Amino acid sequence: MKALPVEQAVGMMLGHDVTRIIPGGEKGPAFRKGHVIQLADVPAFLDIGKRHVYVIDLPPGMLHEDEAARRLAAAVAGPGLSLTAPVEGRINLVAARRGLLKIDVAALHRLNAVEDIVLATVQTDHAVTTGRPVAGVRVIPLAVPETKLTVAEKICTEVFPLIQVKPFQALRVGMVTTGSEVYQGRIEDKFGPVVRKKFETLGSTVTRQILVSDDVGMTVQAIRELIAEGARMVVVTGGMSVDPDDRTPAAIRAAGAEVVTYGAPVFPGAMFMLGYIGDIPVLGLPGCVMYYRTSIFDLVVPRLAAGERLRREDITVLGHGGFCRGCEVCRYPACGFGCG
Repeated sequence: MKALPVEQAVGMMLGHDVTRIIPGGEKGPAFRKGHVIQLADVPAFLDIGKRHVYVIDLPPGMLHEDEAARRLAAAVAGPGLSLTAPVEGRINLVAARRGLLKIDVAALHRLNAVEDIVLATVQTDHAVTTGRPVAGVRVIPLAVPETKLTVAEKICTEVFPLIQVKPFQALRVGMVTTGSEVYQGRIEDKFGPVVRKKFETLGSTVTRQILVSDDVGMTVQAIRELIAEGARMVVVTGGMSVDPDDRTPAAIRAAGAEVVTYGAPVFPGAMFMLGYIGDIPVLGLPGCVMYYRTSIFDLVVPRLAAGERLRREDITVLGHGGFCRGCEVCRYPACGFGCG
């Protein structure tokens, strides 16, 4: 470091914190170490008695932490994200739209193996709302060799986008509610309102709900009728257990679905079923979706609403983190549920 008159230090990096004290008021940093001094800053330095400052003279090939953070954030961020201004070498990535957060986790590990560069994220594959911070990049030292940024940028180029928010599709959803007690009007359907609200938060609409008894043929007919009417997803509620009179899994198969899974390593949600008729997902939703604020629905349906076609491996991996702790106040997704 070297000392210079503040007027001669414009464009250089401050090598120490500069404190401002307001008598009878507050004491705190006016400028922090690493700040690049601007011409407009000169009066503020003089007002607090700093006619000379110590500055860091960066050699060629070194980048200031803020410039390095800007380059790193720009390389990492894909569609659906906005960036905050750098603060002490850190920039946050913020969801610029509602959608599904997607992170290339393998590339994330590679990037964090580059010394002096860090990227921290929330978990991938869950719904986010506009304005939610989802990741942060930071450069550890005040200055970093440009060669390290080049390595990091190359990793991002190879996998772009490393982080993105995929928009939800506005799907027409058909719903089949099984159960003789509901079909005959003996009890009120409680499943429908819950499912409708959940789809509304994803930008989709349940366009029609058909009530059927436990008869397989009626359920098959209802599924096919909804698809013929233009449904791009069908959910079948109730009848998902192994009781003899619970026939929903058999009906989904009989309707022609290619079954991806019957059963998921998720509590609540173990009796979940996913199949496809062509490119249309058909879901068997267990009763827990009605009773629990967060369940298998919240781990799987946002991905389907973003246009992803899921495989069995996408379901089995949910076992790591698939046990809901049942917190008194649910904070999902700010928890480990469904982290994979």
